[in-house]
Parts: sequence; C-alpha cells; structure tokens
Amino acid sequence: MAERIYTYDSTLRDGGQAEGVAFSLEDKLRLVERLDRFGIDFIEGGYPASNPKDIAFYEAVRELPLRHARIAAFGSTCKKGVAAEEDAGLRDLLRSGAPVVTIVGKTWDAQVIRALQTTLEENLRMIADSVAYLKRQGRRVVFDAEHFFDGYKANSSYALACVRAAHEAGADSIDLCETNGGALPFEVEAIVATVIEGFPGIALGIHCHDDSGCAVANTLAAVRAGATEVQGTIGGIGERVGNTDLLTVIADLELKMGRTCVGPEKLRELTSVAQYAAAVSDLSVAARHPYVGAAAFAHKGGLHASAIARFPEAYEHVDPAAVGNRAHMVVSELAGKASLLAKARSLGFDLEAAGVDVQAVLDDIKEREADGYSYEVADGSLALLLMRHTGEYVPMFSLESFRVIVDDHEDMGAWAKDAMSEATIKIHVGEDRFVATGEGVGPVGALANALRLAIMESYPAMADLELLDYKVRLLDESQGTDAMTRVTITTTDGTSTWGTVSVSENVIEASWNALVDSLEYGLYRASMKREQEGGRP
Repeated sequence: MAERIYTYDSTLRDGGQAEGVAFSLEDKLRLVERLDRFGIDFIEGGYPASNPKDIAFYEAVRELPLRHARIAAFGSTCKKGVAAEEDAGLRDLLRSGAPVVTIVGKTWDAQVIRALQTTLEENLRMIADSVAYLKRQGRRVVFDAEHFFDGYKANSSYALACVRAAHEAGADSIDLCETNGGALPFEVEAIVATVIEGFPGIALGIHCHDDSGCAVANTLAAVRAGATEVQGTIGGIGERVGNTDLLTVIADLELKMGRTCVGPEKLRELTSVAQYAAAVSDLSVAARHPYVGAAAFAHKGGLHASAIARFPEAYEHVDPAAVGNRAHMVVSELAGKASLLAKARSLGFDLEAAGVDVQAVLDDIKEREADGYSYEVADGSLALLLMRHTGEYVPMFSLESFRVIVDDHEDMGAWAKDAMSEATIKIHVGEDRFVATGEGVGPVGALANALRLAIMESYPAMADLELLDYKVRLLDESQGTDAMTRVTITTTDGTSTWGTVSVSENVIEASWNALVDSLEYGLYRASMKREQEGGRP
C-alpha cells in the first residue's frame, strides 16, 4: 500500500500575505469547502486574534459540515517570561475552537538572541511549555520550527534541541520550516534525514518558501528523507516569491513518487481546484503552471503534434486527464499538417472531409503570422479563418463606416481621469442599415457598445457576449508610433471563452477587426448551439 502523506494547506494565512491578495470572510469559507471536498487534511485559517475577520472565520467555520479536513489555528509559542497557562496568545488559539493548533517557534540561535532577545534556555522552555499546555487542552499540536534549516547550519545542536523540546512535550507533528527559501534540495534531504535518524518514530512535516525556486523540489526531497506531512498554498502564493505550490507537490507525490495524498479520483480535480482558488484569490492560473496551466499540455511544433497522435508519452510526462487537464494543439508558423488537422477537429472542423487544401491553410496561417498575427491565443480568429477556407463563412454584418471621438476636459492636468470616448457606427445586416452611437471609457469599449446597439435586434445572442480582456502590443518598438500593432481580445458567452487577434498600423483599426472577430465567432457559436438544440438557426 502506498505511503500516506498528509497535506496541510496554508493558503488562507500564508497565501493571504501575498502582495495583491486579500481574502474576504466569504472567500475563506468557500475555499475551505472546496479544499475539504478535494481531500486536503489540514486547513490553516489564520491568526484567531489578529483581526476581526479571522475571529469571525473561526466562529463561522465551525458551522460548515466538513467531511474530511480539520481546521488549524495559527499562533506563536508563549511569550518570554510568561507561563503557557497565562499567555494571551495561546488562550486565543484555544478560544478559536479549532481542533488543530499550529504554533511557530524559533530554532535559529541568532534569532532567539537578536529577535526574541531572550536566552536559548528560555526559548526551549517556551516551546516545551506551549506544546504541553495545548496538548493538555486536547488539541492536535503542530510545531512549526521556524528557520530550522538556517538554524541547523548555524548551530545544529541547538536546532535539534528545539525539535527535542517539542517532541518530548507531545507535539503530534513537527514541521521543519525553510523560512528564507534559500536552501537547496540536497541540503534539505540530508538535514531531514539527520532529524529522522536522531528521533526514531517522530512525525515530521516540511514547510518551504520559493525564494530560490526550489520550494517544490525541497518539499519532495524532505519526503524522500522521511517527512510525512507537506505544507503549502494553492498556486504557491505567499509572501515575497511565495510558498510551496501544494497542488504541484500532490501531483508529483501521487504520479511520480508512489505516495498517496488525495487519491487518483480526487487528483482528477486538481486543475479545477487551481482555477477555483485563483478565482477566489482574484488571480489567474499561469498558463505555464505545471499540471494545471492552460499550456501545460499544449503542443505547438509540427513534429511534436504528429508524434503525440501516435505516442502521447513522447511529449506528455503524465496523462493530462489524471490531473483534470487536457492536451491541445497550438497552431502557429511552426505547425505541420498533423497539428492543424488536430486543432481544426478540436474547433469542430474536419478539413480532410471538407476537401480543403490543408497546405494552403498552413501557408495562409504562416503568411499572416509573418505579418504579426498570433493564433496561439486566438481560437476565435482561427475558426473564422478555417470557415473561409471551407466556404462556411458568411459575414454576420458589413461595415459602412465608423468614427471614434475622445473627449477630455483638461481640469486636472496629467492626473485627469475623466476622458470619455464616443463611437458612431454605420452597419448593414442583410438589406437593413443601422446607425448607432455608443459611449465608453476607451475607444474599444465605445465601439463595442455602439456595435451592440446596432445589431442587437438582429442578433439577440449579443446580450450573452462580454469582453473580458484587451491587450495591445507594438510589434516593432523601434518604429515608435508608426509600429505595427497587434491587438488580442478575450470574450466569453458565460460558459466558454475565446481569443481573437488582428494587426494594423492603426491601433483602432486593429481593435475593430479583433472585436468583429470576437463577436462574429460568438454569434456563430450561438447559432450552432441553437441548431444542435433543434431551434431556429
């Protein structure tokens, strides 16, 4: 039977310390529920007495019908010169009602002397008394040995004495913290092995930071040496560079090292958990994030694509389905016929059955990409291009003209933020001509609003389409304002998202063309959906 490795999530505390991340009480509770369903063993909620929100969290989380996870309250050992029974911080931890209490204590002699400004003996007393007191109150106790690896390198006998104090006082798990994020995997493995050897039967955990880019590797090294609990955050968010990405560690342990964390069935939820946590954190999952990123199993090179069709293991280290992700082909100037045929099928087009000259399509794509187009993130524009080659493309509308005006009142100089844009569009839908004017903060928003007003009556599905993102890139910055501009737009219909792209020397023209592609593709998708449902095309 595979060795069980316990998972300890600190997204709500350590992750909340990341720059730009701020969890509401509702955010925290929602994330707890999702991590519980996923199978995380311990979820750390924060400092029970640090702020009203964390106090409210521990009150509210008691009402959640959690099936698996146990909630941990985080704090410090008792203060110097204060008995554990009299320490206000420890009382707050108990008052939280959390079944697990995690206390952090110093293990680096220099920190004890310079940061705590106390003696090495008093620090050992603080650790032992705090753990023993919390155990007498019936709590599961995790001792976070702060700066353990730096402390071990500086004074190994004292760092080990701190571990001994917590162990003999009854700590259920002692989690060694690589707090500065500077250790390397071979160091972590050797030091953890030494601790295991010195304390037979001890339950060790590992808590790493990613300042040297080794948090995941250090965590796996610790498990190799005998650690049985892994701490981390979803997506690796945290202070400075961040913490160990717990999801990557779980996947590596399950798929590469033969350990069990959540099991193969739950592991298939890995990507959805990453996306859910990112949404709650008001972040996005990086496209190139291991296992769960949108590009984690993307194939662009023609040789790769043709090999994948026959031998997926050649360029996929695991089955994407094992982590709830999927493989997909990326079409670019590097693509071969196999890539294009596979990508076209994923978009609903069988080019061979349609009798399309696949090489002609490839040549068209390569010529456009030489001009600055990029179809890697523009499935909408690519689908419309394929429709033109298959003969399926029928314009939803035709442009007579548009005009954009930017109106700014100079009342605050360079700090002014009151500029507004107005766009007037003249559009033909079949035999009908429409003129509409829309306003927006920027010219693209104004164009989108005007176009929506002009064709909404003809295409009610426009109401479901929403622009999510707009990016502009100069393709040759040396040309300054005369440079070619590439615009990409991301659009959603509420269930799916797609990208579109256009290139022009004029940023407004490029924006208009990308906007038209985004809305035409959205309307095409809506039309296909109605046909499949038996409705009016």
